[in-house]
Amino acid sequence: MHSIFGEEPLKNREMAKTCEVTGKKAMVGHSVSHSNVKNKRRFYPNLQVKKFYIPEKNKWITLRVSADGIRLINKLGISAALKRAKDKGFYQE
Repeated sequence: MHSIFGEEPLKNREMAKTCEVTGKKAMVGHSVSHSNVKNKRRFYPNLQVKKFYIPEKNKWITLRVSADGIRLINKLGISAALKRAKDKGFYQE
């Protein structure tokens, strides 16, 4: 599928707001006012669209990752983090 601009669209942007490395997604809670009135709201993960270089495959990939996911990639390395995410079902190529 191509966009009207000719480039391949980022498949992750059509999906839910979910981190592809950690699986974090929006959760539901309350906004609580000073008078203790509770209103439903959603807490979204801190998602960033980032490009990562995979030296084993000699290519760049674009991921939608949370700040926690970026820290995990820095700690484990991109290949190990993607392998873990694939095993848990958060990432598919």
